Amino acid sequence: MYLNIFFAVLIGGLVGVAGHIKKEGRIIKPRKTKKFIYLGFLEEVILGGLTAACLVIFSAPDSALKVIALSIIAGFGGDSLLRFLELVKTRQKDE
Repeated sequence: MYLNIFFAVLIGGLVGVAGHIKKEGRIIKPRKTKKFIYLGFLEEVILGGLTAACLVIFSAPDSALKVIALSIIAGFGGDSLLRFLELVKTRQKDE
């Protein structure tokens, strides 16, 4: 089980990087500004890995192919989660 979670985090993180490159057109490095720390591509790596790990833990796949497929789907889902949270944040500001 732990090996499945490890591979899910790895694959989800790599898919997160691919999504970051697709969205931004390049890899943006982490940087610190006066008000906050911008994680750059690490943000997508972390979210892709966490969503992949959660999906694998909750679905308990029985084969390596299912782990890979779920991790890829979840890696792209991490980017969608970010977009959804940004949408909710902008809607709350408008109200």
